[in-house]
Amino acid sequence: MLSLVTFVIVLSILILVHELGHFMVAKKSGVRVEAFSLGFGRKLLSFKHKGTEYRLSLIPLGGYVKMAGETPYEAGNKGASDEFMSKSIFARASVLAAGPIFNYLLGFLLFALVFMAGNPQVTSKIGGIMNDYPAKQAGIKEGDRIVELNGKKIVYWEEVLDIIHKNTQGSMSLKVDRAGKEMIFNLDPKVKEFKNIFGQQVKIGLLGIAPSDEIIYVRHNPLKSVYMALEKTWDITWMTYLSLWRIITGGMSFKESVTGPIGIFMVTSKVATAGLAYVIGFMAILSISLGIFNLLPIPILDGGHIFFLIIEKIRGKVVSEKIYERVNQIGMMFLIALMIFVIYNDALRAGWVNKITSLTSKVISNK
Repeated sequence: MLSLVTFVIVLSILILVHELGHFMVAKKSGVRVEAFSLGFGRKLLSFKHKGTEYRLSLIPLGGYVKMAGETPYEAGNKGASDEFMSKSIFARASVLAAGPIFNYLLGFLLFALVFMAGNPQVTSKIGGIMNDYPAKQAGIKEGDRIVELNGKKIVYWEEVLDIIHKNTQGSMSLKVDRAGKEMIFNLDPKVKEFKNIFGQQVKIGLLGIAPSDEIIYVRHNPLKSVYMALEKTWDITWMTYLSLWRIITGGMSFKESVTGPIGIFMVTSKVATAGLAYVIGFMAILSISLGIFNLLPIPILDGGHIFFLIIEKIRGKVVSEKIYERVNQIGMMFLIALMIFVIYNDALRAGWVNKITSLTSKVISNK
């Protein structure tokens, strides 16, 4: 139940912030917003203020904004100055881009909040030793705390992995604290090849050690937190666009690289039990990803509409209604097909497809 509630809250906030971006910039640009709804479906409560109907709707998953004259093909368009289509191309592009940008800013702010309030970090304490690996052979034990690697002071497990994985040639020095006594080990990492997140074959060093469940919360001052949040936001942005490029060019498996509602729910289920900091961090990643995805030049997405504006700027007039509708239909079919594939793929990875198939087979055999 906690997982479902967390999942609904996270998605609702992300979509709501997205629509709030459109709403605020539309209002600032002088566009008449006819309706701003919290949630979808049947209207539960509503009130009007300065020409906008504010609604609370039945399904609590985000919301939507209805602007006057959103497309040039609406029958009720009067060419009034407060209609969306009456605004300049730049103003319309600003309204469209505001949703993704708000998601992007939300992700950055959430990261900064986590770094200020307390970023969870796994410590350098060893929680497991694997057989047939250098650590076991050297006499390193579970419960040892790594305090130094190759002369560098160590506190967090992230630092441990970074140094060990890069050590693919020669031996390395490892200092541990064992019940208050410092011990030094010299060992040669076992080198293996793995695929990284971009589908590339890379060599990494391994010692055969696993982390413990010991976690500390690291707080930073506001200035440091903002800097770290900027770094984190940039890393996610760069990795996302690089991944998209590698998927397009065939360097990464599309099937293994994408996830949808089921996959997000599964991850949300795990972070919900891990603690609030993990939920906020995951929410930040989702928010940035949502912002990036919505700016892609795919019809019916914000990026697709901005692409139409670029064409309008070049041609000096809007595209014909027939072309607009045809392109959006293709975009809609593409997104529906993509969603079906992603949901099926998520269900397959979660083991749901096998369970359903097995259950179906049993029902058929019983008949």
